[in-house]
Amino acid sequence: MEYELRDYAVKAGEMENWLREWKAKIRPLREKFGFGTLGAWTIMEENRFVWILGYDGPTKSFAEADLAYYDSDERKSMAPNPAGHLDKTDSWKMRSIL
Repeated sequence: MEYELRDYAVKAGEMENWLREWKAKIRPLREKFGFGTLGAWTIMEENRFVWILGYDGPTKSFAEADLAYYDSDERKSMAPNPAGHLDKTDSWKMRSIL
């Protein structure tokens, strides 16, 4: 299993819209592409959304599956683009020690 910690700065006043679209569109599509969500949190005082994404595909690496997700017609057709709710995104690859 490969993991990635994602930390997003959400635009002021956009958190509720972001969360609604993430739950209804992004997470289900990620699951369709073989990803799992290990957890998701908000830090409301800082307008931050943090989540851990996992992937354990039999034929693709995390990077290949991520590219396939972003290149998919389903992701490209999301309108408005959910990323429009975000000011900044950071991500880090993680390795489990357990």
